[in-house]
Amino acid sequence: MTASHQGHSANADAHAGDPRLLLASIHDVGPHFDSEISLLADRFERELGQPRFAMLVVPDHWGRAPLTQDKGFQAKLRAWTERGVEMFVHGWYHRDYARHSGLARFKARHMTAGEGEFLGLDSHEAARRMADGRALIEDVTGRSVAGFVAPAWLYGHGAMHALTASGFALAEDHWRVWRPATQEVVARGPVITWASRSRGRQASSLAVATLARALLHRQRVVRVAAHPGDTCVPRLMDSIAATLASFAARRRVAAYCELIA
Repeated sequence: MTASHQGHSANADAHAGDPRLLLASIHDVGPHFDSEISLLADRFERELGQPRFAMLVVPDHWGRAPLTQDKGFQAKLRAWTERGVEMFVHGWYHRDYARHSGLARFKARHMTAGEGEFLGLDSHEAARRMADGRALIEDVTGRSVAGFVAPAWLYGHGAMHALTASGFALAEDHWRVWRPATQEVVARGPVITWASRSRGRQASSLAVATLARALLHRQRVVRVAAHPGDTCVPRLMDSIAATLASFAARRRVAAYCELIA
């Protein structure tokens, strides 16, 4: 065992009974971002000392990368699952094709680059995509999914209605994790995440991550999420690594399912 892994092992033992948890996740997982996801998975495991994180799987990113047709990526998902990585359904296409008005229009325009797939769906279509995504991912991995997370953490009224009856154990948005069937909130607080779309967004997300590393250590559950685009910006990857390492050193790295165990 290397010195690095010995340190991670000792750290895990030291935090075995710690009620403070670190939940880490990789978004937009699918064949479209094959190399980026592999890079993030390696970095997460290195910083956390174990493959204890979640992957949010998109079955057919923007209708251009169907998981059903990529046996190689299916094999990767199975391998990650067998090693302990949790799988969430993360929409179907990820892209938002709906026309919006009012508050939804503001969210679609300013909170995501046209990727809030479940913001404008009616309950029937939302339920269908949730069920189809679940069936596909569970068929590929041979394991139950951990829950559902809407692309860009954006849920419209139809999606929320469908989610309540979906049978998913967990759901997540930017501010909380909850049980869809009962609406019980099992974790609160913002997700620490990064934005790579522009230099301005990069700078602001770096600043927020730095503040989070200083201010959120007393929070019971800290959530950290990375996206494939982060891998193209070295300073974002450095910040992701520093953030994971900082929180993993002071709290227990956990799985989402532990929130309802």
